[in-house]
Amino acid sequence: MNSPFDLDDPKTDPHAVAQAAARVIAQRTDAERHDIAVVLGSGWGGAADLIGETLATVDHADLPGFHPAAVAGHSGRIRSVAIAGTGRRALVFGTRTHYYEGRGIRAVVHAVRSAGAAGAHTIVLTNGCGGLNPAWAPGTPVLIRDHLNLTARSPIEGADFLDLTDLYTLRLREAARETDPRLEEGVYVQFPGPHYETPAEVRMAKVLGGDLVGMSTALEAIAARQSGLDVLGISLVTNLAAGISDHPLRHDEVLEAGRAAAPRCGRLLAAVIERIS
Repeated sequence: MNSPFDLDDPKTDPHAVAQAAARVIAQRTDAERHDIAVVLGSGWGGAADLIGETLATVDHADLPGFHPAAVAGHSGRIRSVAIAGTGRRALVFGTRTHYYEGRGIRAVVHAVRSAGAAGAHTIVLTNGCGGLNPAWAPGTPVLIRDHLNLTARSPIEGADFLDLTDLYTLRLREAARETDPRLEEGVYVQFPGPHYETPAEVRMAKVLGGDLVGMSTALEAIAARQSGLDVLGISLVTNLAAGISDHPLRHDEVLEAGRAAAPRCGRLLAAVIERIS
């Protein structure tokens, strides 16, 4: 007999699995609801400690529909964090399921749906990415104002014709810029991965209006909007994209750029979350 939490089974309701995960999160964290959710992408792992005090942790293995972390530099735990000075809680995901892992779209967006089921009204999606603007050196955080979803997939099943005109919430981007006026904005392009983009693909992304290239975030943002969450996206430029960079791309380069940028990114993320909570 198939598990009622098997997201691979087309008969399973993915939103019901998210509700089940949210119930376990509430039990393990002793919190009826969490106000804000944060997904920490490559290079952002150290930011969790600056958001506030971690009151409880939950392993992915203990939650319906979740999987262990599959990428170096990510954590397979969820933290329940008291947001400093606000009396509110943040649900901080130390990893995400990437499209290229082959687990299906439902698994990719399950954390986002679980956050919504746990009561979150806002989600902050972070990632490490390649930059198309040579002026954005590795270590530069950039707000996402829009995206191009080049996976040719959607997390929405059925005739739910969702308006994505203002997917990346303007009010949240303005709050982020009030926190750090140096922040610039760009269009994020999600490729399927796991290989890096070719120089020709990067040129294509630029012609289409892209500024940042990566392997996450867009599908999650769509699911977040479907779940009624406001969305703030922040990319950390960890390297110049293929053809713009003059040397081969490596994942350890992504991790090193994240470590170098951790103090600034952590302070930025903590200040933004405190402002929007």
